[in-house]
Amino acid sequence: MAAAPVAETNIELDITGMSCASCAARIEKKLNKLDGVSASVNYATEKAAVNMPSGYDPLQLITTVEDAGYGATLPAPPRAREDAPATEKDLELETLRQRFIISAILAVPVILLAMIPALQFTNWQWLSLTLASPVIVWGAWPFHKAAWKNLRHGSTTMDTLISIGTSAAFLWSLYALFFGTAGEPGMTHSFELTAHGMDGSANIYLEVAAGVTTFVLGGRYFEKKSKREAGAALRALMELGAKEVTVLRGDQEVLIPIEDLRVGDQFIVRPGEKIATDGVITAGQSAVDQSMLTGESIPVEVGEGDSVTGATINANGRLTVRATRVGPDTQLAQMAKMVEDAQSGKADVQRLADKISGIFVPIVLAIAVITLIGWMIAEGSWSMAFTAAVAVLIIACPCALGLATPTALLVGTGRGAQM
Repeated sequence: MAAAPVAETNIELDITGMSCASCAARIEKKLNKLDGVSASVNYATEKAAVNMPSGYDPLQLITTVEDAGYGATLPAPPRAREDAPATEKDLELETLRQRFIISAILAVPVILLAMIPALQFTNWQWLSLTLASPVIVWGAWPFHKAAWKNLRHGSTTMDTLISIGTSAAFLWSLYALFFGTAGEPGMTHSFELTAHGMDGSANIYLEVAAGVTTFVLGGRYFEKKSKREAGAALRALMELGAKEVTVLRGDQEVLIPIEDLRVGDQFIVRPGEKIATDGVITAGQSAVDQSMLTGESIPVEVGEGDSVTGATINANGRLTVRATRVGPDTQLAQMAKMVEDAQSGKADVQRLADKISGIFVPIVLAIAVITLIGWMIAEGSWSMAFTAAVAVLIIACPCALGLATPTALLVGTGRGAQM
């Protein structure tokens, strides 16, 4: 006798603390290890779509995410989300913007000094150290913090590469300045298009550490800004609906919140008002502006027996409408749900990028170690070996690998909602 199918429930978790696609892949892996749980974590929307057996305690999902080093909460009710201030997220974006701008102002002179020999005055390297230090320590602090948090949980992400690479370049520069020959007056960096072995203790790499930090901060800022704008477009779509409706209670007209409207209720739509929900006209004639739904700017003539859609605008006559669909069943709500599902879902190419980013960091770290050992055996110089290993870490920060697809999907669907 076949076993009865297990009833399942779908919920969505809001995830915090993710800094790259590797984080999303790690959370997804942890959740999918739970019995009967199937999860998909989207870094772009910062949400986890979870399919679980009915009766399963959502707190166990939250605990699993927190044990992985991230935060998770159940989404607030729609009305609470509308009323909640966006101060925290706005502050996060503003802080990132300030960090990026200040880092860019400090990093540009460091890069110019290192790349243009004509600008390298006596003791220029010490000015570079003064300008680059705040960028590498303060500007890159989010990367260092995330790398340490991931290390405590036995994992690696793109932040690990950025933190190790910039820190290694910075520490090596300090060694070269204080214990090598790079700190001597008159030291210069020549600009060459050919590669050859050299003594790393005679060179500093402050422009590399400051430049990488600034570029990645800029990428994070514009990525978060795009995500915020896409989310705002979806919220604007939901806000197209009416907030209050005038219903008929016997011979009385009563103004009630839209949440209290029920299927079968008769409500009044005056000229210029939004139609509160999907319904059928029971009395009156008018022209309805359906441009939010069809894009057609010319109002459509409607009369008794015609169907109307919520959030469209009654142009002139007074209408009495019987509600046929309310709340999440309305056409507007279904449109918003489709946009949200498109943002939360994953394209095949995005799944591939997530898989690659999940194993990319350990592979790069292994290659850096092999490079260090190989150069040491071949040349017998720790400075040259360390220089080569740092180069591997510095160039291996392709955050676009995990960001391009989900961000493009998010912004595209956000633009669709806006239109």
